[in-house]
Amino acid sequence: MSEERNIAAEEPAAEESAAGEPIEPEEALAEDAAAEAPEEPDWKDLALRKAAELENVRKQNAQRVQKAARDGMRRVAAELLPALDDFERALAHAEAEEGDEEHHLTAGIRLVQQKMLDALRRAGIEPYSPKGEPFDPAKHEALTVVPSDEVEPNSVLEVIQKGYQLHDRLLRAARVIVARARDDGAGA
Repeated sequence: MSEERNIAAEEPAAEESAAGEPIEPEEALAEDAAAEAPEEPDWKDLALRKAAELENVRKQNAQRVQKAARDGMRRVAAELLPALDDFERALAHAEAEEGDEEHHLTAGIRLVQQKMLDALRRAGIEPYSPKGEPFDPAKHEALTVVPSDEVEPNSVLEVIQKGYQLHDRLLRAARVIVARARDDGAGA
């Protein structure tokens, strides 16, 4: 009889369900496994989410590439614009001299300058000369203010150095002289 007690002690005791009915160990394990098993994922929803995520990554990368191109163009323009300004000043000085009536040399240099400006335009860089426009500190750099009757007060009287824009974004402000109203001799 002692052997029967040992056999009975080795068999696991049957568990009881919530209703008080005995549950066999195999059934308990099956219920636990079913409770722990994750639900079957919605593959269609998951595929749509991953496709949308991929599209967002593509758009972000395209924006990064465009920004890098604009930044690169901005750096190149910053290096070239002073040379163009020097071209303009040298040509204006050469054409002002009275020795060469036909300006053969300066005409050729003007063609080279025009080709450079055309190349910048194709790259999206546009010069602007705001003469006569109202002064805008966001787009113009005032070098001085002088009394004038030629234009409205607080307008650009003269452009000393043209400004440049890259796709409607300011690359360099135009350097200008701003007009103010003439004093009518009240303080002089």
